[in-house]
Amino acid sequence: MDSRLTSQPAQASQTSLPRRMWLSTAAAALAACALPAWAQKRGSRLVVPFAPGGGNDVFARQMAHGLNESFGYGMIVENKAGAGGNLGTEAVVRAAGDGSTWLLGHTGTVSINPSLYPGLKFNAATDLQPVAMFASSALLLVVPASSPVRSVADLAEQMRKRSGEMNYASSGSGTGGHLTGEMFAHALGAKAIHVPYKGTAPSLTDLVGGNVDFSFGVIPAAMALVKAGKLRALAVTGAKRQPQLPDVPTVAESGVRALADFESSLTYGILAPKGTPAETVRALGRDILKVASAESFQSRLGIEGAVPLLGDGAQYAARIQVESAKWAAVIKASGATA
Repeated sequence: MDSRLTSQPAQASQTSLPRRMWLSTAAAALAACALPAWAQKRGSRLVVPFAPGGGNDVFARQMAHGLNESFGYGMIVENKAGAGGNLGTEAVVRAAGDGSTWLLGHTGTVSINPSLYPGLKFNAATDLQPVAMFASSALLLVVPASSPVRSVADLAEQMRKRSGEMNYASSGSGTGGHLTGEMFAHALGAKAIHVPYKGTAPSLTDLVGGNVDFSFGVIPAAMALVKAGKLRALAVTGAKRQPQLPDVPTVAESGVRALADFESSLTYGILAPKGTPAETVRALGRDILKVASAESFQSRLGIEGAVPLLGDGAQYAARIQVESAKWAAVIKASGATA
């Protein structure tokens, strides 16, 4: 047998592996070249100003994963909790605008805290550049299953009759649940006693036990107790009914005239330090909206009780301005403090 025939497969095997490696390397290089220079840097970080495990953290990790998987970003999530979200937010405000640092924005840290913490040396609503918004989350108004209150109208009537006597639980002072309760009472011309807890779980546990009258809770935790028959859902606080809760009306649908325009929701988006180049902001904004449009991403939002709310930097900036004015008025009228 001709030795040249037996040697050909071996030669092909020896040359095919380096060729495959070269093609793989070339493809990776082309993908990297397609990204702007700032995105090619390893260590680009998305700061979450809260501890791991909550909704903010989940949304940030889903977004970073989508950007990395779909577009090759080298983005990592960094949790920097403390001072009601102010610690991590300030870190991004003070960061260089070179595309290496981004903030997972939330209505609480961006639009509420500047009014709630008058001693802050920065204002997230004006000291950061909005990149894009991608989600909104309402709250769920719940009462104990044993409560005689069966509707928002019932609760409104009781609050007016017993102004200053009824109380409501929240996961802490200055949270969305706290300020939504203040806005609700103010709209009715009534007063309610705020009972802050250190987290959602203890606040809902005491509500189940009948130690407090009502609460505006985050949807996943509150709905689990509704399904278990321990709480009764009266309404969602958003402008529209939640897809996950189609049979639960909005507060505005209650028929109570004073609540006809009632709406309370939390917006999520990405922000950048001031000075970040406009094209860098626009490029990331476009990719964020592509990730947020994916069915898998929106499905995860639903699990966390949120709905898609897609908007570019200009639309996000406009929403921040409206929300900042709204919550500043609530804080001033109620005298709420953190």
